[in-house]
Amino acid sequence: MSVDTFRRESDRRRYEHERHTSSVASSRSHHEENRGVKRKKQFSLLSIGKGLDIPFCMLIVLLLAIGITMMFSASYPVAFYEIGDSYYYLKRQLLFAIVGLAIMLAVSYVDYHHFHRFSVLILGVSYFALILVLLIPSETGVKRWIGIGDYGIQASEITKFAIVLFLAHWGSRYYDKMDTLKYGVMPGATIFATTALLLLLEPHYSCIVIVGILTVLMLFISGIRIKWLAIAAVLLAIVILLLWVTGLLSYAMDRMDGWGKALEYIDETQWQQTWQTRNSLYAIGSGGLFGLGLGQSRQKYLYLPEPQNDFVFAIVCEELGLIGAIAILLIFALLVWRGIVISLRSKDRFGKLLGIGLTSQIGIQVILNILVITDWLPNTGISLPFFSYGGSSLLMLLFQMGLVLSISRSSNIEKA
Repeated sequence: MSVDTFRRESDRRRYEHERHTSSVASSRSHHEENRGVKRKKQFSLLSIGKGLDIPFCMLIVLLLAIGITMMFSASYPVAFYEIGDSYYYLKRQLLFAIVGLAIMLAVSYVDYHHFHRFSVLILGVSYFALILVLLIPSETGVKRWIGIGDYGIQASEITKFAIVLFLAHWGSRYYDKMDTLKYGVMPGATIFATTALLLLLEPHYSCIVIVGILTVLMLFISGIRIKWLAIAAVLLAIVILLLWVTGLLSYAMDRMDGWGKALEYIDETQWQQTWQTRNSLYAIGSGGLFGLGLGQSRQKYLYLPEPQNDFVFAIVCEELGLIGAIAILLIFALLVWRGIVISLRSKDRFGKLLGIGLTSQIGIQVILNILVITDWLPNTGISLPFFSYGGSSLLMLLFQMGLVLSISRSSNIEKA
């Protein structure tokens, strides 16, 4: 072999060796990077993917935008009259909404299974809050708020979430035994009875109704048969009768005196008791089919008390009419439907129960609020989700929607 041939062969072998070495190093580096990514994902506390359910999220933002707009339209006359600042309620509600949306998005990245483990602790926190409000002095005799500076936390908002969370935890853990007295009936009845007792002492009857409906719903979808619920209904009726006879329901009975008679003049006392409900009916009736126009309500000018709170939907009917009111109710229905669809796609029973419970709470409050402002139910103070003014209720609501979005991320991954 000539010297030139030997050199060419040596150069070729050296080149192939260097290319092979470089390829191995590149492959090893790529493998190490992949391992690092996997390790990073494995140990991330927020590692449940990015499958945010866009329709559900858009419905939330749409309802929140309409709700804030209508709350401002309903509130600026009373805000100017009482505080001297027409934008007072708007500024505060916008702050709550911005913080709430940030909380919602942050919670949507947290694996909802973490709340499975802390359900008992959160239920304990709700009991502590309900007891704490009873110890705080109140000038009106109604004890519902825990004051923090210029703001307040309504303890019952924590309670509604804690009930749904705990029953979802319990129902998923003992699903095969939920139709028994020991594992299904007694735990559910105990949780409701103790919570209702504390709410009765505030008093907060509307929250008792909501918690009662949520408890029945959660127990039913967890596997309890209707016969147990029927027996519980009979026992509850007996308890209510005993409370009525002993006079412990005097606050509620005062609210029921004018129920269904807001447009009837019986005496001056009854006429004053039904003032808010009657003006709510005036607002709904004057709106007609297409409404008076955004901002054109007449009843909000100090005729309808607290129009920014529980009776905000009466102003919606007056300004947007029957067509606008039905459109908003359809958006609520779509939100509840979409939330239930997301929940049913969950990869585990806890996600299904939790999502259905949290979404159904919105539907329950919307229905009850509409029944109150139309005098089909006594005026018991039930807020309208995303519309009624209130920081703790809005923050808690958006937090709960963040959990539904967390379930949607997991559901989307599982479906893919």
